[in-house]
This record gives sequence, structure tokens and C-alpha cells, in this order.
Amino acid sequence: MDTNTKKLKKNAFRVTKHRGLTASRVRVPGGHLDAKYLPTLQHIAETYGNGTLHITGRQGFEIPGIPFENMAEVNAALQSIIEGLEINQETVNEGYPAAGTRNITACIGNRVCPFACYDTTAFAKRIEKAVFPNDLHFKIALTGCPNDCNKVRMHDFGIMGMTEPQFDPNRCVSCQACVKTCKKKSVGALEMVNYRPVRDTKKCIGCGECVLACPNRAWERSQQKYYKLTLLGRTGRKNPRLGQDFIKWADEESIKKIILNTYDYVKEYIDPEAPGGKEHIGYIVDRTGFEEYLRWAMKGVVLPEKAEVTSPMYWNGIKY
Repeated sequence: MDTNTKKLKKNAFRVTKHRGLTASRVRVPGGHLDAKYLPTLQHIAETYGNGTLHITGRQGFEIPGIPFENMAEVNAALQSIIEGLEINQETVNEGYPAAGTRNITACIGNRVCPFACYDTTAFAKRIEKAVFPNDLHFKIALTGCPNDCNKVRMHDFGIMGMTEPQFDPNRCVSCQACVKTCKKKSVGALEMVNYRPVRDTKKCIGCGECVLACPNRAWERSQQKYYKLTLLGRTGRKNPRLGQDFIKWADEESIKKIILNTYDYVKEYIDPEAPGGKEHIGYIVDRTGFEEYLRWAMKGVVLPEKAEVTSPMYWNGIKY
């Protein structure tokens, strides 16, 4: 069968090592879906594939063993999942319109985890709505707190939940539980002054450990949601490196705007000769310089007054 592999990959199917067979990639923004969609995945796998499912490293599903001639039927069968997860689509029953922006991953967030500072799945879905479909190669990951269970520093954009602890001295009994916990489990941003804990605002990473440790609720999470944005982490065979902290105490709208601005930047500077039409953002920034990237990324961005932007930015890692 004569197959346009470029069109196949854009439709979120994979070129596999088995001649005539492909694999369908199923997006699950935030890694969370209703269990009612699992029988649909089972039906597709058993009817069109080889009867197996692969849970990908990006929290989606891959259905292997699909003959090329069955791709249209698979796309139609996926429609209920695409609609149920509210994924942007150009034409009904034709599957995914792009595969560039990888599935947006998230830890389980504060729907379940007591350490998480925000609803990671909900924010992941809002980002999905803003950026998908797109053919550019972006990796975005969210984690609920500085524990970073989702390893967001290995992505182009890492979004880490923060909280600004609110202290009520009238509830404090000077037990020092918060100070001890911050020292043992976090960064030691608290100390006792006149029998009351005092927070070093420059040192605090907004993890919320003090809130969890306090037996009398003298510490509470802030109503305002804050985030740390890390930039340009990457894996791969060539020059892997960890993302670096870019903005501390950022807000949601600013982060979404920076990501969207980065799409404009990449469209302007991407190497047209890059293999497969893909070039990781970090390599483009390495080529143009961070200041040029910053000029594009921060266009129209209005940060909260308390936001702290790292300058200068510097990445260290393996170099070949």
C-alpha cells in the first residue's frame, strides 16, 4: 500500500517497524480520563489492532498493530474519546489534526494529592485548548508542587505549583512543627523569632509543607494560585539537559501567553531543513540567543507584581 507517511504522522499515527502496520496515538491531556472510555480503547485494539494497548511515557495511549487500510475506521472509532476529552478538532471522524505538540502531561494534582497546590489536570486541559492542534514539537508538563513528581524540568515548559503561605499568629502555639518540617523536608525558609515562625520570602519555594505540618491551622494556602515556570529542558541523544527556573510566582495567564508567544518565535526561526521538520525549542534558542527568545516570549505578558524573573538564564548539560 502506497502511504503518505507525512500525512500519517500528522494524523497522530506512528510509522512502525512492521510493514503495512501503524499505531494510533491517543491524546489524554493531563493524563486523566473517565473510565467509560476504556471499553472504546479495548474495542479499537481488539478489532483493528493486535489486541494490546501501550500506556505511553506522556500519559496517553498507543494502539499498535493497525493495518494502514483501517486508519479511517480507527479515526471514526476514536471520535467519542476526542469529543469527551474536548480536544480541538478540524473535521469530525478524521481523528487528530496534528501531532506536533505532544500530549500535555500532569501529576495527579490536588484532586487527590495533599501536597499539590493546584488542579493540574484542569490547567493542562486549558493549555490544551489554547495550543492544540499544532505541528510544532512542544513538550509541556505540569506538577502540583516542588516535589516535581512529573519531572517537569525535562520538558520545554515545566509548570510547578506554588502557594504563598498565609500565617495567622492568633492560631500559632509556638510548637515549631512548621520550622522543623521546612528544615527537614524543604529549604529551611522558616525560623523562630519571638516565639513565632518568620518566613524568608526570598528563600521560600512555595511548597506548602508548613501548611501540612501545622497542627492548629496557623498556616494556610493562599487563595491566589502561583506557579514556577521552568524552560527548555530536554532529553534525547544529543545534548540532554535539565530545564532552568525562569519565573517564580507566575500566574496562569502569563504562562499560557508565554507558551503561545513561543509558537510565534519558533515559526520565525525554526530550521526548515531540520529532520522531519522538527527542531526542539532549546536548539533554536541556542542558535538565536536567549535575549532574542525573551523578546518574543514576553511580548504582551503582564506578570504579577511579586513575580521574580531569573536573569541571566544559563543552561548546563552534556555537550557533544
